[in-house]
Amino acid sequence: MPKLTKRFVDTLKATKRDVVLWDDDLPRFGIRIKPTGAMAYVVQYRNSASRTRKFALGRVGVLTPDEARQKARRALAAVADGADPSADRHAQRADMTISDLVERYLDEGPASKPAKKASSWASDASNLRRHVVPLIGRRQLASLTSDDIQKFQRDVTHGKTRANEKTCARGRAIVKGGPAAATRATLVLSAMLQWATDRKFRADNPGKGVKLNKPTKRERFLSAAELARLGEAFGKAERQGFNRDSLAILRLLVLTGARRNEIASLRWDHVDFERGALRLPDSKTGAKIVPLGAPALSVLSGLPRHKGTPWVFPAASGKGHHVGMPRIWRKLRAMARLQDVRMHDLRHGFASIAVADGSSLYLIGRVLGHTQAETTQRYAHLQLDPVRAVADRTSRKIAGALVGKKAKVIPLRRA
Repeated sequence: MPKLTKRFVDTLKATKRDVVLWDDDLPRFGIRIKPTGAMAYVVQYRNSASRTRKFALGRVGVLTPDEARQKARRALAAVADGADPSADRHAQRADMTISDLVERYLDEGPASKPAKKASSWASDASNLRRHVVPLIGRRQLASLTSDDIQKFQRDVTHGKTRANEKTCARGRAIVKGGPAAATRATLVLSAMLQWATDRKFRADNPGKGVKLNKPTKRERFLSAAELARLGEAFGKAERQGFNRDSLAILRLLVLTGARRNEIASLRWDHVDFERGALRLPDSKTGAKIVPLGAPALSVLSGLPRHKGTPWVFPAASGKGHHVGMPRIWRKLRAMARLQDVRMHDLRHGFASIAVADGSSLYLIGRVLGHTQAETTQRYAHLQLDPVRAVADRTSRKIAGALVGKKAKVIPLRRA
């Protein structure tokens, strides 16, 4: 058998039965191929009781052949010193707590899910460390049951992980819990348990089949009167000296329907003034173009450019971008008497105005950057407003005709 190189490994295919191909360069190091097509690097050895063991080093694709070979050498060296890697791993799995699993998942998980965005991993880390670890972190992985997962969701729903703590000089972590937060945390927990199951840390995933909280639709759309109040609040906030960057970001959220981080983390090289668009190389749904109307372009063109930073809205200190909008938004919505409006509702507001103006759901979805038509369908009921107006005018004319009112007849010229 030749040396296991990347070129050779890339040619391998599924077999009719389990097969191990041994490396010609390092004895007892090989690659196991299953009928399903799954492939993993293994090392074979004899323990102190002279029993043959195969120790899985890692999956093909996660480890390169060279990385797996180095792990095999270390495992064989440990065996020579009297260790039993396979037995040690089983003992470690038996004693693994949920807290241990969380750290291992966050450390090793990204390599097994390369398409998952860093922002999504950051959100998962927050859910795991703010909800999972405080409630079930000390539990052993092997003892976790579906009932435990159901109770976990119930506890987060009732606010048992509620917290308000200082995280850095100018930051705080505010955890409230609730039904929506509990659902998200439970889904993240179940995904982590599935990852653990795939790696044989336990035989099954107790998160499967857990009944999730019933989702509650929360769609808040701003009326014309509310937008007018918000406009007055913007003017008042500017006169009172509110943070200029925060106000500009919030204005752009109102005028573009973009997501908060798409505007807050905007770079000048993403702004295409000539074509009136933002060209974002990455977003929640991948690369994206955000078309800009004249008012949004006016806001951007009026902003100063700061030397030594690529950000449109640089942080007051450090090299990052501005993140202080939530505090300003809370003050602004209080001034506008819009206490129940979230920052994300500004995106819904943009869509609702577009629908009321007669724009198609397809075009609205393109503007908002939706990758699935179902996402835009949430605004379908708003299309009834202009349609209802037509129905109202037509029914009034018909009702008038039924009671004998003559309709005005306009003669048409011949073509």
